[in-house]
Amino acid sequence: MSLVIAADRSGVGKTTVTAAILASLQGRPETVQSFKVGPDYIDPMFHTVVTHRPCRNLDPILTSDTYTQRLFQTHTQQTHYALIEGVMGLFDGARGQKGRGSTAHIARLLNLPIALVLDCSRLSDSIAALVHGYISFDPQIQIAGVILNRVGSDRHLQSLKSALQPLSVRILGVLQRQPSIHIPNRHLGLVPIEELEGTAGLLQQLAAVGNRCFDWSALLPLLATQAPAPSIAHTSPAPQAVHLPPQSSSLTAPTPSGAIRIAIAKDVAFSFYYADNLDQLRQLGAELVFWSPIHDKTFPDNIHGLYLGGGFPEMFAADLSQNVTVRQTLKTAILAGLPTYAECGGLMYLCESLQTLQGKTLPMVGVLPTNVKMAKRLTLGYRCAIATQDTPLITAGTTVWGHEFHHSELDHEGDSPIYTFSRETASHPSEISEGWHRYNVHASYLHLHWGEQPEIPQRFIQQCQNFKAAKV
Repeated sequence: MSLVIAADRSGVGKTTVTAAILASLQGRPETVQSFKVGPDYIDPMFHTVVTHRPCRNLDPILTSDTYTQRLFQTHTQQTHYALIEGVMGLFDGARGQKGRGSTAHIARLLNLPIALVLDCSRLSDSIAALVHGYISFDPQIQIAGVILNRVGSDRHLQSLKSALQPLSVRILGVLQRQPSIHIPNRHLGLVPIEELEGTAGLLQQLAAVGNRCFDWSALLPLLATQAPAPSIAHTSPAPQAVHLPPQSSSLTAPTPSGAIRIAIAKDVAFSFYYADNLDQLRQLGAELVFWSPIHDKTFPDNIHGLYLGGGFPEMFAADLSQNVTVRQTLKTAILAGLPTYAECGGLMYLCESLQTLQGKTLPMVGVLPTNVKMAKRLTLGYRCAIATQDTPLITAGTTVWGHEFHHSELDHEGDSPIYTFSRETASHPSEISEGWHRYNVHASYLHLHWGEQPEIPQRFIQQCQNFKAAKV
């Protein structure tokens, strides 16, 4: 068993509720594993800081139904409790896919109960109609109880309880307004926890809220993982995705002479990585060398590959630009053929210049002959992309599911983009050609999860081996 934290819509406090439960569980001797529905990176960072274990993304769009089930089973076998934070409203999934990828989809797939978080700040008796609708909408969904958030007073709580009483729904928690607990937002959502001051104090506050605000006699049995795991359904992979291996265990490590060392950019500017991607590189025998393009004075020695993940280079452009030695060393290494995977924020870092949120333009690495400027609108959504050429990661004709999540754009694309895909605009879908293959670089705004396509990290490792052999 495990529990899914869902909500009727976005912004009702799922992340705060999830973090409070996780923080409270950390005060117990048992272990807890967290998961996040969808492609999000920021919420999982909160989970990881609280639990000291990598949070795992459950995303059947980027992977498949069977991969999602295998992943959940694998990472709950050695833990006592498991908690899944949902995405958006309970039934909100990928656009045009009839709820696929929604929190409800994951709950059905894993046969798990749901705790429904409700923002009660503007509700009284009407809460009964809302809860009744969510309970009755899909008979396959099991609502184990509700968590009442932003309750104004004892009198307000009594009104809510009276309204819910005829439904016989269990109240798993009651959280009054918590003005002292505030996780700020900015242009791409929540501010990552690594950037917040007073993190230790915030975690203590969350644990205190968790200890006093939940019905733990009801919650702990729902969170416990000792129950038999759900049987794996023989479901199809994500729609339109092709050439997906049936098992991620098909990863086969090449036979290297010595470890392949891959530099992973990791600091406040670059922090968007799926734990599964890093695990696959390790399974293939790679040694991951974490370094900071902001703080480190040099690029690591004896490196055979580079992974520049997403993040917030626009927030730290001045620091990145001022580290001239690293920028120059990195450019020299890439021009010499270093296999490089640059994803979203990594792509931005490799451009000639980057425009900050304040409109200031600063020099970056300069490998890609284009410039980054901030866009008026957020670009967000799943993409089914087809590779137009061979790159260090993919071969021409490969179809991948990816996710875009950026508030910037390039002033021009290259002459030979690496992907074509459809992007929906306000009026109609448009065909997009995107991404850069220059030197031995694969750079794109598209975030990829390699879970069901192990040939991607295998190809990258092989490119790194070739680079290493050429240097000998």
